[in-house]
Amino acid sequence: MGQTTSLQNQQNANHPEVSWWLRFGARALGTISSLLAMALGVWACVTFTPKCIAAGMLQIVAGFVVCLFEAPCCCQFLDFIQNISEFADKRPYWNKAILYCALAIIPVALCPELTTLFGAGSIFVSGALYGLMALGKKADRDTMMSRVSTQDDDDMKLTLVENQESETTLNMQK
Repeated sequence: MGQTTSLQNQQNANHPEVSWWLRFGARALGTISSLLAMALGVWACVTFTPKCIAAGMLQIVAGFVVCLFEAPCCCQFLDFIQNISEFADKRPYWNKAILYCALAIIPVALCPELTTLFGAGSIFVSGALYGLMALGKKADRDTMMSRVSTQDDDDMKLTLVENQESETTLNMQK
């Protein structure tokens, strides 16, 4: 219990800009995606095409990796899982995003069938969600408006100065 609380505090310290419901939602989506990918990977292996068998096995491996990172409680029979999960939780969100998206593209590239599209696609969606979390919160409306107005004012002043200088040089030439 205490270890879980310290892990949550560490996650809050690493990613303070992400709300708690988004973190747990991404973790839940990753867990469901991994289980779905493993199940559909087994189904993809039931074929005569060697590429689809390889894609199914890679999808099972990708689902297992995502399950290790997102739901270590599903793999309690392995001693080293807690260390891997803690390592994955310490990493920034963009690392998970790149890993999950890369793991999801390979099976679809080998065998573009419905089983690999749905299984690996769910892992890809989980990676895309982690990528959005890595971008951080959007600024509030007032901050965005002040940035736009400041940038527009600077551009306008620069353009006015350039126009005034070009007019004075034209007037001097006449």
